[in-house]
Amino acid sequence: MLRFSPPRGELLETSSEFTVQAGGAESNVAVAAARLGANTTWLSKLPKSPLGKRVESSIRQHGVTPAVAWDASTETRQGVYYLEHGAEPRPTTVLYDRRDAAITTVTPSELDTTTIESASLFFTTGITPALSATTTETTHKLLEVASAADTRTAFDLNYRAKLWEPADARETYESLFELLDLLFIPERDAHHVLGMSGSASEIAATLSETYNIETVVITRGEDGALALRDDSTVTQPIFETETVDPIGTGDAFVGGFLAEELTGSPLEQSLAVGSAAAALKRTLHGDVAVISRAEVANVLSDSGYGIDR
Repeated sequence: MLRFSPPRGELLETSSEFTVQAGGAESNVAVAAARLGANTTWLSKLPKSPLGKRVESSIRQHGVTPAVAWDASTETRQGVYYLEHGAEPRPTTVLYDRRDAAITTVTPSELDTTTIESASLFFTTGITPALSATTTETTHKLLEVASAADTRTAFDLNYRAKLWEPADARETYESLFELLDLLFIPERDAHHVLGMSGSASEIAATLSETYNIETVVITRGEDGALALRDDSTVTQPIFETETVDPIGTGDAFVGGFLAEELTGSPLEQSLAVGSAAAALKRTLHGDVAVISRAEVANVLSDSGYGIDR
């Protein structure tokens, strides 16, 4: 999507100025991973319009290869959202405007699935299947394409209450879980959306055993993250940071984790890199983590971790 934001301290209702930036869960993850050295391609469908081209060029400038299906129809459009920064006691406000967005009609035949078949890993999120019945079907099919090609599959639950009800989301998510090798899920969503109980480690073990998921990563907000693989559990605290803009923090975490995971690093290091990427993202305006491997290395070094620059 494109994000429109008035300056801090100004309202959507009265501001005459807006900054415009591209942002979206999968593209944010792709950018973070690319900035940290991964070779990334972003598959999507955009309207063939100046706004669609703005999104494509924004993704490309961060080292991601866009593989876009262009929609020339006059009936589809570019999804946008509006973000009004809050300050206590006024909360931050987010307004979505994505009805009839081109992505809601995307089908597997429109996308370059050979890219998925030749990739080391295919990633998507729970936002995409929430957009329409068509995107639900497409998400399922693309995960099947990846699985059939022995491409590792990763999925971030990323539940959005403004898109669907928990019961509908749960049914769709559970239909996808058996296709996953790696699952990211906020602890709150495991409780609220999936109806699970117990500690983070118990949730991770249940998901791994029930759906045969190789790696489960539970994010826990201020309590950091926990990951389970091969019956071994690893925890990672957050890195303290000055928060300029929290939007995209979770995407930066996933992008950092996956970038490190793709190098063959131990699970502990992937978690640490993800947490460092998340902390750095919070210091930046916008959805996208415009960060470097050297910056991540500095965060880790300052906290007693080691990583190549």
